[in-house]
Amino acid sequence: MIRSLIRAVLCGAALALLASTCHAQYTTDWIANTFGTLAAHVGNTARSMWVAPEGVIYTASFWDENEGGVAIYQNGKSLGSIGDHSEFQGGAITGNATSIFAALQYGTSYGSGSVGRYNRATGTRDLVIPVSVWNAVSRADVITGLATAGSLLYASDFFGNRVRVFTTAGVWQRDIPLSSPGALALDGAGNLWVAQKSAGTVVEFSAAGAVLDTIQLPAGSQPSALYLDASSQRLMVGDEGPDMNIKLYDVSGAPALVGTFGVQGGYLDTTSGIKGQVGDKRFTRIVGIGKDTAGNLYVLNNPWGGGWDLGRNGGTDLHAYSSGGTLLWTLQSLNFEAVGAPDPATDGAWFYSGTNIYSGTAGGTFVANTVDPFTYPTDPRLNMNDTQRDEHFGQLAVIGGNRILVASGQNPGIFYFFHFNPANGYIAIPDGAIPGHPFDTTLEVTGGFCLDSKGDVWAGLNRTNRIYHYPLTGFDSSGKPAWGAGTWTSIPESVRPTTRIVYQPDSDTMILAQGLANNWDWTAMDGRIEVYHGWAAGNIRTPNPVITQTGANPKSIAAAGNYLFVGYVHTVPNVDVYDLTTGALVTTLTDSSPQTVDVGNDVDSMYGLRAYLTSSGQYVITKDNYNGSSIVVYRWTP
Repeated sequence: MIRSLIRAVLCGAALALLASTCHAQYTTDWIANTFGTLAAHVGNTARSMWVAPEGVIYTASFWDENEGGVAIYQNGKSLGSIGDHSEFQGGAITGNATSIFAALQYGTSYGSGSVGRYNRATGTRDLVIPVSVWNAVSRADVITGLATAGSLLYASDFFGNRVRVFTTAGVWQRDIPLSSPGALALDGAGNLWVAQKSAGTVVEFSAAGAVLDTIQLPAGSQPSALYLDASSQRLMVGDEGPDMNIKLYDVSGAPALVGTFGVQGGYLDTTSGIKGQVGDKRFTRIVGIGKDTAGNLYVLNNPWGGGWDLGRNGGTDLHAYSSGGTLLWTLQSLNFEAVGAPDPATDGAWFYSGTNIYSGTAGGTFVANTVDPFTYPTDPRLNMNDTQRDEHFGQLAVIGGNRILVASGQNPGIFYFFHFNPANGYIAIPDGAIPGHPFDTTLEVTGGFCLDSKGDVWAGLNRTNRIYHYPLTGFDSSGKPAWGAGTWTSIPESVRPTTRIVYQPDSDTMILAQGLANNWDWTAMDGRIEVYHGWAAGNIRTPNPVITQTGANPKSIAAAGNYLFVGYVHTVPNVDVYDLTTGALVTTLTDSSPQTVDVGNDVDSMYGLRAYLTSSGQYVITKDNYNGSSIVVYRWTP
């Protein structure tokens, strides 16, 4: 009896030690958000901003999965949020001592042509003000500017070609006609300044609505944000055009350009950095400017890369500067959802999403935005009508120093290809898509997609029950890749319909995941995964092993070395790790102890996992986290 008890105690202790050791084999980290917990995280995709005199910052977003659409910050920290997560359009916000006014979203009971008034102390919406008859616009902003002064509220009705004036209690006063009005600012005399982004002008109106002055900005300028600094009588104009800076106009008399703030060319400038590199005063798309009474300046960027619902636009990128122009802090987040592929050229130290580059740990560093809207205006990542729900999910291959980036959406049937040229810095140059040129197919990719480590493309074309293989044939002098004609292999009956494909050329291993038979959701997996060793050598019919998952709702897979990584949707945040030789479950990645990183609810995307084996034998696994607007990074050593 005593011997049995001792044996049981020793076994229990050994198991506990083994569990502790297994748990300690990996660390949990994050990138693409300044903070890694839900309570502190930077909100998603802020597209407009108002700064209260005491330095409290309010930003508006189209969507935030885990908090209200108006996020509140001060001194580089989150103070919470206001409203529902899908209540606001995101494109316009203003406030006064007691209230916040923000454009409401299409799909709410009030629609995209209304403004909500919210009590700053309680966060409660206490009034809705109908502004525009354009109340059902879903892919553009209707109300493109808001401003308050005293008891008056001004609202730009973009499609109505007018600025509407109300009392802050919602009583209409008058309309000021102006084509395509945008951002607004008010001076101490009650004069109104209105940006016309497409025209490159800022028009001044008197308090009574008479035109006083018109500022014609330099050619190509697109005024996207305004702020009137009453102390200096300077109008600050955020320029979304190629200059990517803030222009300063003295408006004490006839408006005159007296200076700028920010690097001319912003993140695309090559004189002080690498093209695409973001950072201090290397602005991207300026969407908000404000100051507090201490003279601190706040600049809100919305990095390039759009999406059909605006909620999957570029992430939040807020910079705070002292009165002398010194950078004090930044707050940054991912867009709604994305994944970063570890970069083999940096041995997994850098990460490429579909639009951005990140590095580092504990939030990491936002290195670059890879979109150039001026050189490549037809880049699909700029297309607000793209049906793929944005292209923030990255896959990456590096061959002989040449990077190939594939960008796709949350549950894609289309995959967009890009390459990099040192002369273009970090900018990803569009190369086409599958379906389409250069792959010469009109069928969407619904049966799985893989860009392998040698640059070959594997695609399960819609309803063909075939895997098409497009071999990389090389690169031209600019680094642009080319692929040969596709050849196909019939998918084994035992794994039809196939919904995921992963091929590892170094070991000649093909991994096929089965979808749900006769199911409308072609993005779903049913839990059966077949592993074929020697696929190119001819083994296309005998899987070994076959992995049958017990976890519910597998959603995304990735592989590196001898391991398969599986994430789940609508169930758990776990990433299960399987041995590709034996099929055995090796471990489960959840979170490290103590839990200082939010790991999200699940993997809500087909390609939301990426994996890479470093030269030291460590595995780097990345996972999308839409709750925290971040990317989870596991580092695991078997």
